[in-house]
Amino acid sequence: MAFPQSFIDELIARNPIEDVVGQYVSLKRSGSNLFGLCPFHGEKTASFSVAPDKGIYYCFGCHKGGGAVNFMMEVEGLSYPDAVRALAKRAGMEVPEDEQYQSRYRHQERLWALMKEAGRFFHEQLFAPVGAECLSYVQKRGLTKSTVTRFGIGFAPNSWNSLVDAMRKKGYTDQELRDADLVGEKNGRIYDRFRNRLMFPIFDVRGNVIGFGGRVLDDSKPKYLNSNETLIFNKRKNLFGMNFAKKTKEPYIILVEGNIDVVALHQYGFDNAVASLGTSLTEEQVTLLSRYTEQVVLTYDTDEAGQRAAQRAIPMLEKAGLKVKVLQMKDAKDPDEFLHKFGADRFKLLLQDSSDRVEYQLNAIRQKYDLKVDAEKISFVQEAAGLICTLDSSVKREVYGSRVAEAAGISMDAMKLEVNKAFKRRTAMEKKKQEKIDLAPVRALQPKERSIRYDNIKSAIAEEGVIAQILREPALLEQVGKITEKDFSVSLFGKVFSQLRARHMQGLDVSIAVLEELTPEEVSHITGVAQRHQGTVNQDAFTDCVNRILSEGQSTRVSTDDDLRALQEKLKAKKGTNL
Repeated sequence: MAFPQSFIDELIARNPIEDVVGQYVSLKRSGSNLFGLCPFHGEKTASFSVAPDKGIYYCFGCHKGGGAVNFMMEVEGLSYPDAVRALAKRAGMEVPEDEQYQSRYRHQERLWALMKEAGRFFHEQLFAPVGAECLSYVQKRGLTKSTVTRFGIGFAPNSWNSLVDAMRKKGYTDQELRDADLVGEKNGRIYDRFRNRLMFPIFDVRGNVIGFGGRVLDDSKPKYLNSNETLIFNKRKNLFGMNFAKKTKEPYIILVEGNIDVVALHQYGFDNAVASLGTSLTEEQVTLLSRYTEQVVLTYDTDEAGQRAAQRAIPMLEKAGLKVKVLQMKDAKDPDEFLHKFGADRFKLLLQDSSDRVEYQLNAIRQKYDLKVDAEKISFVQEAAGLICTLDSSVKREVYGSRVAEAAGISMDAMKLEVNKAFKRRTAMEKKKQEKIDLAPVRALQPKERSIRYDNIKSAIAEEGVIAQILREPALLEQVGKITEKDFSVSLFGKVFSQLRARHMQGLDVSIAVLEELTPEEVSHITGVAQRHQGTVNQDAFTDCVNRILSEGQSTRVSTDDDLRALQEKLKAKKGTNL
């Protein structure tokens, strides 16, 4: 939606970037800018900067950047109009809306309301006669009525149309039921998608019902059925139970595999448990975790699949700057079973004794080898050394190295040599990888965002210089001569140039924060360009960039004209031959 420019200008003025970002990121001043940990990717060292004077943010790690509107789009997963609406609400401003935007927003509101009503319906069915068998199952699983109510647990009747009929009576259309993924369709008729299942509503962090997870009561397949992605539900960006766990006073979050494990843990007093939504842990879920905690205790199932999942999750969590511990259970396959067998106190002891991730990973390596066999003992030491050499502390390397040496029955000096060899191999591999990147300068200069390509590197670099200097000194727009949007080899730069020049001619503010009709990736790229080309404005350099754009654009047009003339000559010759 195109909002009036005067409205956008006022919106930006009334939503200082440092205040908007400050709601999500703890910022500390360093010179004229503010710095904090990036909310979009995990990091241990603050590389996320906010420039109050320019009204922009930029992360030197993940390269995302832009103004207040773009920040709201990224951090809350909003569309451009929704981000504008959120900032307007924050500033107490009325939004000039058109019918198209109102329609889309109303649709989203309707889906939230529909999912809430569906959740109520399922919950009511659990305590109705039709849900007697399911209620008995719930009670056998040891869930109390207060837990069932708190999580909104319900029952989907073994019927083809009970939910459809109930929601139609509430005034919801068949299309809305399709859009919420509550129904299937065959021969033009819709039917209940969830049937004869124990139902778990999935909430987002704001408490909206956005989807459902259904578990069968017998041996039918699939055992678990989750909502597909919809306008309001993205399984990669949400965690089951996070709406409750975000309020915990514990300094860590317990990450488990299943919904029932989360519910059981909360019932036993562990209000900091969450689970991924039927998928392997995703980067988006890790980012969500990092917003609410600095430490995660992995409590995955004890079977082989659960342990593999834990091994995959560890590097993802650590990359996000999270401390990782691993809880290992015995005599129970998952937290739900353990709690029912041994109770909350024993589980607390497990939490206290949970091993750090290195100890866990070394133990996993140890289980792979028979140390009575010399060849396997050597393989164990080499693989363990490969893990130890990645540790960032000499103390850690010594502590864990001594454990491996003791287990393998070798001297500490021999272990140190093996760790040093592993470190050299790792360093050589990284150096080789970097050399490969360095030997491909054109590829290295390409934007990280694949939708933006530099087909003409020389012109693109010059275009970066022009855009960056204009953003620092808008008066340069009066010295661009005959350059037009069509002269730019990168269409994004041409579009931005055109917008900035139009605003300057109208006497309006020229900055990244007010750019319109750009995707979040495009705004991030422009912000990155502005950050890379820092320093004072250089008139000669600016003129050189403008001339380079004009000359490259002219050579491209001449080449294209030559190609067209050659094609015309070929066609004429072919026509003459046919005659």
